[in-house]
Amino acid sequence: MFRNLFGIKKSYSQEEIITSPMVGDLVDITNVSEPVFSQKMMGDGVAIVPTDGVVVSPIDGVVLNVFRTKHAIGLRSKCGIEIMIHIGLETVELNGEGFETYVEDGQSVNKGDKLLSFNLEKIRSKSYNPISPVVITNMDEKVAKMEKLNIDNTVFRGTPIMKVLLK
Repeated sequence: MFRNLFGIKKSYSQEEIITSPMVGDLVDITNVSEPVFSQKMMGDGVAIVPTDGVVVSPIDGVVLNVFRTKHAIGLRSKCGIEIMIHIGLETVELNGEGFETYVEDGQSVNKGDKLLSFNLEKIRSKSYNPISPVVITNMDEKVAKMEKLNIDNTVFRGTPIMKVLLK
């Protein structure tokens, strides 16, 4: 109460920097043509228009779920933030064709560890949009504030893309 009355800003106990899992052009999640992402139904985040097909871990944590079709992966950071990396739109229809995974459910990962690879040309040749959302799926439970970094810039694996202040 006194914090608000006297204009004292709340201090957050932890901050997490989420880095880019791939190389490409970073855009806001609202620019994704699929409403489930652009309307933030899965959570808030960013999207990357990839220029190559290698995906690395954007956090230190654990693999929650490698989708059977290998087009998406769920992670949990050591601070409890849950992230989904979804390669392309509607790529679930490829049934894993053109995707290769290097991790399994429950495996510990560090920033920069290779998670999966995908054939970007195959995705494009089958007329799928390669834009790849990176979303925080437990925003309401864990995130007090999020700042998106490097929007509308080319990013590389390891470039900071989101700064998260935890509740």
